[in-house]
Amino acid sequence: MTLRVRWLGTVGYHDALALQRALFVSSTQDYLLLLQHPHTYTLGVRADLANVLVDPFDVGAELVRADRGGDVTYHGPGQVVGYPILTLADHAAGEMPSTRDHVLAIEQVIIDALADLGLDNVGIVEGCPGVWVDPVGPRPRKIAAVGVKISRGRSMHGFALNVDPQMAMYDHIVACGIADKGVTSLAAEGVEVSMRQVIDAIVDRAGRRWGPDVDRADVVWRRATDDTDLSLFSRGHGPGETVRYSSGTNVRLSGRLAEAGVGSGRAIAEHKPDWMRAKVRLDGDVLAVRSTIRDLDLVTVCEEAGCPNLSECWADGTATFMVCGERCTRACGFCLVDTSRPLPLDADEPARVASAVERMGLRYAVITMVARDDLADGGAAHVAETIDAIHARVPGVSVEALISDCRGDERSLERIFDARPEVLNHNIETVARLQRAVRPSASYARSLAVLGRAKAAGLTTKSGFVAGMGETFDEVVQTLTDLAAVGVGIVTIGQYLRPTSHHVPVERWWTPEDFAEWKRIGEDDLGIAHVEASPLTRSSYHARSAATLAGATESIGAT
Repeated sequence: MTLRVRWLGTVGYHDALALQRALFVSSTQDYLLLLQHPHTYTLGVRADLANVLVDPFDVGAELVRADRGGDVTYHGPGQVVGYPILTLADHAAGEMPSTRDHVLAIEQVIIDALADLGLDNVGIVEGCPGVWVDPVGPRPRKIAAVGVKISRGRSMHGFALNVDPQMAMYDHIVACGIADKGVTSLAAEGVEVSMRQVIDAIVDRAGRRWGPDVDRADVVWRRATDDTDLSLFSRGHGPGETVRYSSGTNVRLSGRLAEAGVGSGRAIAEHKPDWMRAKVRLDGDVLAVRSTIRDLDLVTVCEEAGCPNLSECWADGTATFMVCGERCTRACGFCLVDTSRPLPLDADEPARVASAVERMGLRYAVITMVARDDLADGGAAHVAETIDAIHARVPGVSVEALISDCRGDERSLERIFDARPEVLNHNIETVARLQRAVRPSASYARSLAVLGRAKAAGLTTKSGFVAGMGETFDEVVQTLTDLAAVGVGIVTIGQYLRPTSHHVPVERWWTPEDFAEWKRIGEDDLGIAHVEASPLTRSSYHARSAATLAGATESIGAT
């Protein structure tokens, strides 16, 4: 068996739970998610609320009801949280896994890892799940909490190991409902180790128990002392714009790339390979689409993002409408979309987009959005209104919505899901290791969680990313594996093209043969319904035919 280990950095509790549920339901792969949470108190299914001694809001924490066993516990910075999502028994064959055996297995992984880190006097206390220091001595103290859920032979939830958290946060609860025993941490026990050392020890022991093969991917580790806002760059704006390498790359961006193991890349003036040259067409069909867009004062991502396939798609009568304005509140290192202060939403925009769909005779319409972190709902209601307007104006039309993560807000996402786009697209954008380097305002775990939530809502899900920013071939396969594991039905992969000298440099030109192999792996080995992969592929490229091939729509076309 292969254990797929993902170190995800800091992840909000709701995002982590949505990701767990997606892996629990949509995959038979064995995963171990390792992460940290912001300050959070969680209550198990039988927890006594009286064990929460203060209003969590008053101490900067969130209180969450969880569907695991156990009472109240704390999660926060300085603590490793591990979620093993494992197939423990063949449910179809009537096998029944033992919850106690699974808990013991988790406890033993932690006990062994702690011994490897230099803490030996640890074990279990009968009747009190978790791992304890000095378990049979006069003062046993819990160093790791354990709480699980098992259903249909699959496991969820797991453990929380205290490395060096704010121990005062435990003063506000009766941890695990046990009033006569304390809690501790590695730091409190005099074991000074880094978070990475702890993760490495856990991965080693988990691989021996649940492997033996381990497929590991890490979101790049950020320096603990670096609290700088790294998102404010695009088109030369933002921190570091006055000091650049000779290639023109923003120094701060270059530093983040170096942290992720990426070099200075190729010069922006370097000639592209022949296979990266898209044919430009300016015939009547292209001009007709442009005329419609101008007449209705609309914005397309085709133009804003400098898509190489613009003329091909417009000649086919297809355009991707960009709503919520043309200014994004984020500044991803690969994206050309403007990052100025956004303007207020245009209330008439949904109707104008619907009118354009009607005038262009589309039976498949694609809309996308800029990130609007300045809005309470991230622009979700506006996107939903656009979907509703298209469906109402052109009965029978299929709509693909390419959305932002709406900061993971469940209600905002549900507002879009309730509009029932025929395809819900949210791009993962790059491999795990490069996430913080090139999209610091987003999250690999959150993107997977958004897709998992959409799948759970009954929607056909789609995601995409570009290659060439410093990833390896195998990291692309890991990303495809993760997308398949949360139930994504359509994936797009294309070659990254550097928009300006202020953006991420191209590290490598992947060949058409590489893309063909990724397509084969995604479809044949991982079971993704359709993978659109080629050097010139972009998120909305061949969107209509991809949806048809994936079974999201009937065979349709522009009329």
